[in-house]
Amino acid sequence: MTYYLYHIPGKKIGVTRDLKYRVEEQQGYGPDEYHILMKSKNIDFVSEQELYWQKQYGYRVDEVPYNKLKFNNTNMNINITEQTTTFPCPVSKLKGQLMDNIGMKWETEHGELSITSETVKWIMKNVVTSKYNNKRCYVYNRAFARFYDNNNAYPRTGGIMMDHESNGKTSQFDLIRQWAKDRGLYDKGDPKTQSLKLVEEVGEICRATLKEDHDEVIDGIGDCVVVLTNLAELHGVSIEECIASAYGVISKRTGKMVNGTFKKD
Repeated sequence: MTYYLYHIPGKKIGVTRDLKYRVEEQQGYGPDEYHILMKSKNIDFVSEQELYWQKQYGYRVDEVPYNKLKFNNTNMNINITEQTTTFPCPVSKLKGQLMDNIGMKWETEHGELSITSETVKWIMKNVVTSKYNNKRCYVYNRAFARFYDNNNAYPRTGGIMMDHESNGKTSQFDLIRQWAKDRGLYDKGDPKTQSLKLVEEVGEICRATLKEDHDEVIDGIGDCVVVLTNLAELHGVSIEECIASAYGVISKRTGKMVNGTFKKD
């Protein structure tokens, strides 16, 4: 049997036995949107290479190697919608089901998710009993995806590489700029439109803060960083220059805290 190590630029590196089904039909990418890094009949070797190249490219490194995954998860027939992932059991029995299916992966609108020792903890903390069937329960995909991004040294598929490993590698901001460039934002984008977008995202943060919705606060802050990165480029400067300029000013400021806000002298 032949195993293929494939790369979807800017998204993920994975292994499959069936490229057409896994990459094109399940994940929705065309033949020109991915390429094969290698193929091998040695599952242990290709599994090792998958982890190596995930780290080299700054993608999330799978907690469970490909050769250790469970492909026949017959006891876990989850239902996936745009908003939620629903589990076929009550909350009281969910942890056992999850532990029996460590390594299981599935695709959502917010990227690939999986069951690991860490995500089991998050799921059990955030799972909700279905209003229509108390023998089923669910989690929100967006919140789950955000947990993945913010609690893994190498973010989930589609996530942004963390800077602490970026020595000589692509930075967070470089990935954002490449994403925007690939979509024509710098060629056809408008600073005015991006400025309005920024106001919208700040409003989302304010609403989430008032609701004490931590996951949405994280989401909003991240979206603001993306918009600011692109806005800077549209003005002919880099976000790094803007940050350096701002820090050069505030680093010399003195003042005091008044009603929760720093007031400069």
